[in-house]
Amino acid sequence: MRRFAQLYEALDATTSTNAKVAAMAAYFAEAPPADAAWTMFFLTGQRLKRLIAPRLLAVWAMERTQMPGWMFEECISLAGDLAETIALLLDTTREGAPPGIAPPPLSQLIEGRLLPLRDAGEEEKRRAVTELWDQLDRREIFLLGKLLTGELRIGVSATLAIRALAQHAGLPPATVAHRLMGTWQPSAEAFAALLRADAHDADVSRPYPFFLASPLEGEPDSLGSRDEWLAEWKWDGIRAQIVRRAGGAYLWSRGEELITDRFPDLSGAWASLPEGTVLDGEVLAFAQGAPLPFSLLQRRIGRKVLTARVLTEAPAAFMAYDLLEQRGEDVRALPLRERRPRLLELVSGRSERLSLSPEVQAADWPELRSLRREARQRGVEGLMLKRWSSPYRVGRPRGDWWKWKIDPYSIDAVLVYAQPGHGRRATLLTDLTFALWDGGELVPVAKAYSGLTDEEIDQLDRWIRQNTLERFGPVRAVKPAHVFELHFEGIGESTRHRSGVAVRFPRIARWRTDKKPEDADTLEGLRALLKSAGREDPDRG
Repeated sequence: MRRFAQLYEALDATTSTNAKVAAMAAYFAEAPPADAAWTMFFLTGQRLKRLIAPRLLAVWAMERTQMPGWMFEECISLAGDLAETIALLLDTTREGAPPGIAPPPLSQLIEGRLLPLRDAGEEEKRRAVTELWDQLDRREIFLLGKLLTGELRIGVSATLAIRALAQHAGLPPATVAHRLMGTWQPSAEAFAALLRADAHDADVSRPYPFFLASPLEGEPDSLGSRDEWLAEWKWDGIRAQIVRRAGGAYLWSRGEELITDRFPDLSGAWASLPEGTVLDGEVLAFAQGAPLPFSLLQRRIGRKVLTARVLTEAPAAFMAYDLLEQRGEDVRALPLRERRPRLLELVSGRSERLSLSPEVQAADWPELRSLRREARQRGVEGLMLKRWSSPYRVGRPRGDWWKWKIDPYSIDAVLVYAQPGHGRRATLLTDLTFALWDGGELVPVAKAYSGLTDEEIDQLDRWIRQNTLERFGPVRAVKPAHVFELHFEGIGESTRHRSGVAVRFPRIARWRTDKKPEDADTLEGLRALLKSAGREDPDRG
């Protein structure tokens, strides 16, 4: 645990990519395999499910420090985070340093002392936690709180963690990334398998790491000749891979979730594929040769039971983008111009629910730009541009795949609520709620937390604290004084929101210091956008 806490401190103390990779590689060289396995689990964005309710930790901390509730709440408002508050208070109220008993290794702490608490009674949980508080230092108590509440986030990307482990193991990052895909679970044996020199070890169900496109921020003319690029529509669905091996078929989402059972109507598509096939593509709600709104697909995702009505209203199809494995051979290193003809031959005529993402034909960039303007009418998000000479890479390397999305929707909205963020922003009020005017009243329509600079975040955080009107737990109602331009990708009717409208992927485009609150947009205007979009309820039922 102490070594893990030291790594956390080292990663939190720098913004240098090379320094983060070096710190992780050094950790892997020293840590026991079981500890390193759990650390890799957390570094790649995985978390424990909540083991103890935060309110219980707060009660026990108040008992230990003999602090009244109102004062404890004030401490949380200043620190911005429960785990940080508990760690600071315990560190300042106990006498001297923790006793000279070394904390348990990370793997023993998690497997032997934390995970069993899930089924324990409240008194047993209290006793276990307070005993650990006596053994740990301030940073370790903070991490313990995050582990227990399922809120541990570490300031590195999975790509950097994979790079560090690959550097330690002397392996290609793609090999390590592939081994981590799917149902990888932390253990000493699993970690040893990550480091194994033999790279031909993909299990039957495991997908490949996804190749992700970068946003095209300028004009496509800068990419060179139009002939060097494949253009496809950017479909609005669930990015996924079909894995067909050893008599089985598996559908994996980009989030490394096995979703085979959620799409029984695609069984004919993967059953038609030959053994040793892996396809990259998009699961869509699709009917009569055209995509249906993503909101229809969303109705299926959250349901445990898929009724005949749901399957009829949102029939699924798989739009294939790429061929990653053929007859058991990894073909990702081949250029796209060779993979695509193979893909076409493979999927043609096999199933009405399996098709190739069609090429968008355009002689030059101006013609393609004109076709892009039709994206919303076609129910797509824009265009994908893929270099014909590109292999299928891992992650989001820039240069070979670009997403040329249509311009987002935009509204000017008033800030009305704020609450603390997460991770490095846990002490700052960065989760913001915005509202539009409706009959002289401000009605909340969207939440956003990204888009501001660090300087703007600090400035806004100070203003919020000085202009809080009411508090509802961690949420602060603020004086309606600031207008922000919000961008979002989609819009739909919603029975879950007071406004009756839900927006998709909202983010802050800029702080409109040139506008007064009364200059903000209206809910009527947002509903007009909904009407023009022709979208349906994204969360009905």
